[in-house]
Amino acid sequence: MRRVVGFLIVLAGLAWPALASAQGASQLIQQLGGQAIQVLQTTGGSLEQRERQFRAILSASFDMPGIARFVLGRHWQQANDEQRQDYVQLFTEYVLQTYSARLGGYSGETLAVTGERPAGQRDTVVTTRINRPSGAPVDASWRVRQGEDSRFRIIDVEVAGVSMTLTQRDEFSAVVQRYGIDGLNEVLRARTTKAPATAAR
Repeated sequence: MRRVVGFLIVLAGLAWPALASAQGASQLIQQLGGQAIQVLQTTGGSLEQRERQFRAILSASFDMPGIARFVLGRHWQQANDEQRQDYVQLFTEYVLQTYSARLGGYSGETLAVTGERPAGQRDTVVTTRINRPSGAPVDASWRVRQGEDSRFRIIDVEVAGVSMTLTQRDEFSAVVQRYGIDGLNEVLRARTTKAPATAAR
């Protein structure tokens, strides 16, 4: 599951120029899928260079502060300003390292938009299918939000009915209940020890 989600996030992150020009959520996902696959098929450059590029693009493509706050859930209200700032920074670094280290996982997958539906006042869920050369297709949903700056940003990815943010929320909640906000921050700090990108599949 983490490999599939990692591939989906690579697709999203590497196509960030589409964010400013897309006319809607489906167009955003369609454009970003095509552009990302083109980048992933490029053989030039080292994994380290691609990792640096991906980290910068991922930061611009996803609403990381919003995702971080959602994942912390009700515990956000318990944290003071210093704890919140520390947590958002650590969470962002944790996500960047987790998924940029999976850049070598691409093996010919393609993405196709299969539908779109509104979700609340500001969000749109775009459904997609990931076609894989050596396996069954994988259906995924992207929750996209248009911000006050009119830019679209991804706030969640769901694969096989499993939400990336809700899964992380359950994990973090268990840590906070046992160790507190400071304990969660220390766990994230330990997890963000630098690990290089690899080409393992």
